[in-house]
Amino acid sequence: MLLRYYKGVNRFKYLVPALLAIFLSSCYQGTRPAQIGTEAPQFTVTDADRTVSLRDLRGKTVVLNFWATWCPPCVEEMPSLVQLQKQMGDKVVILAVSMDVDESAYKQFIRDHHVDLLTVRDAANKSNALYGTYKFPETYIIDKDGKIRRKFIGGANWTSPDIESYLGSL
Repeated sequence: MLLRYYKGVNRFKYLVPALLAIFLSSCYQGTRPAQIGTEAPQFTVTDADRTVSLRDLRGKTVVLNFWATWCPPCVEEMPSLVQLQKQMGDKVVILAVSMDVDESAYKQFIRDHHVDLLTVRDAANKSNALYGTYKFPETYIIDKDGKIRRKFIGGANWTSPDIESYLGSL
């Protein structure tokens, strides 16, 4: 009798996860991240070199990249962001917001890697918190009207023809 009870319990070990998956899938809202189509959260960041306000970039397509020098995928994608800025010229503004606490490491990285785009250091991590970003890199495409159009999680090749075409269409 006891053996029959344990065999019955074994059947339920698959039933509970299946029911849970069905229940959770009914709450699914689609494949579009919640922020897409909404107003980009506004922020102003001041570091030792400059003050940057997202509001000042209204009217331009913005590639907002949250990154850090200690993040390997961030380091890997940075050259393609720099190249994208060169290729797109004034059609796009790339704003790279560093989460580095260490100012000297940040400045050294900018020099060593010839980062020739608009970048600012947000050591307090306030700007990324507005977007719910806590893993880096994470990038948002913001259109000329200030609406979030796309979100990229993780490193990307920013010089791909698809990305350039998409940015050019905004």
